[in-house]
Order: sequence, then C-alpha cells, then structure tokens
Amino acid sequence: MNDAVLTALLVCTAAAAATLLGGLIVVLTKKVEHRLLAFGFSFAAGAMVYVSLVEILAKGRDSFAMVMPEAEAYRLATFWFFVGTLLVVLFEQLLPKTEDDADADEDRRRVGRAGLLAALAIGAHNFPEGAATFFATLNDPSLGMKLAAAIAIHNIPEGVSVAVPLLYATGSRTKAMLGTAITALAEPVGGLLAYLLLGPWLDAYVFGIVFGVIAGAMVFLSLHELMPSAKRYAKGRETVYGLVGGMAVLALSLVILK
Repeated sequence: MNDAVLTALLVCTAAAAATLLGGLIVVLTKKVEHRLLAFGFSFAAGAMVYVSLVEILAKGRDSFAMVMPEAEAYRLATFWFFVGTLLVVLFEQLLPKTEDDADADEDRRRVGRAGLLAALAIGAHNFPEGAATFFATLNDPSLGMKLAAAIAIHNIPEGVSVAVPLLYATGSRTKAMLGTAITALAEPVGGLLAYLLLGPWLDAYVFGIVFGVIAGAMVFLSLHELMPSAKRYAKGRETVYGLVGGMAVLALSLVILK
C-alpha cells in the first residue's frame, strides 16, 4: 500500500471515527427514557431527510450531469430516488414483523427493528461517502481533508441516530457502541473496496445511481419507520424539536463545508 492510498484510508477512517463520538454521547446518558427515544428517532429522521434531499440527491444529479445533459441528469436522479424507496419496501418484507401491543419485550423488538433499518440506511450511505472521500484524497489531499471534516461533523448525529434505539432495544451500552462502530466502519471499508474492486467501473454514472438510490431509501425509511416510532414514544413536542434539530445540525455541517 503506497503512501497516497494509506493517507486516503486514514482520512476516511478519521471522518468515520466521529460516528463513535455520537454513540458515546448516547451511552454516557444515564437512562434512555421514552421522551429521549422520541427525540432520537425524530432527530435521525430530520437529519436523514435533510441530507438526502439537499445533499445526496444533488450529488446524484451532479454525477449524472458529468456524462449527460442537465435535464436528463435530473430525470435520471429522480428515477433512481424512487427506485431506492421501492428497495426499502422490498427489504422490509424480509424483516420480522412486530405487533402493536404494550408488551415490554415487543416494544423493545419494535424499536430494535426501526434502529436496525436506520443503521443499515446510514451504513449504506457511508459506503459511497467513504468512496468519494477516498478518491478525493487520492486526487487532492487538501480537498479530501476538507470533505472529511464536513463529513465528520454530520457523522456525529448519525452516531446518535444509531446508538439511541440500539441502547433502548438491547439495554447494553456495549452493543450500542458496537453497532455504532460497525456503521462507522462502512466508510473506510467502502473507500478501500471501491479502490480495490470497483475502481475501473466506479464512474460518474454509477455514483449517480448509488446516490439516487440511497437518498430515496433514507427518505422513505425516515417517514415510514422513524417518524411513526418517534410519535409513539413522544409525550410532548419532542418529535418536532428532534426533526428540526436534526435538520439544523446537518444544515450546519453542509454550510461549514461550503
């Protein structure tokens, strides 16, 4: 492994490590109550919807625009966005169903299911994000480090989003941090795999498809799983505060990037 590749991998890993900081904030909390759970779910939903519609979908459109006219790029990014929503619907059929009852174990299983979907969506988002950071650093280390800094900022709330439901569902701080760490690893692993396996085929068109699909999947998951879960555990206005808070934190990270 030459110095340039090692530097790119280290930059990806450093950005991913910020996810662990978000998880650490959660596990240091004394108790995950229903109101915190409601806030955590809606915060995750706000962050995911905002970054998907404002940043990830735009990246997909911009990637397509590198190889085709802008109007066609917009149409294609939109098409793959809705393919992403359909893929989540199909994937959900593979997960065990939960019943809406008051049983404590069932309650934890339901939260665990929503948390698993959130972790998978965020992990999937981290793969192309890691690849983008990896190749940006290979091309221009200075640019790659700036991109990694912005990604690190919005990885913190992503870590919170993964750790809150895992901690509530399992009652284990170790498992919550382990789940957060696995999600974080998707970033450097995604960068390295893209370099080793997909380098010859990872062009602008493929990036456009990946970003479009992930944006659609994250928006659908947020509205279909996370927000209903937040409303279920809310006692007051936690859902709207969490939703806006998640959007605000992601917006801040993108503003800093600019």
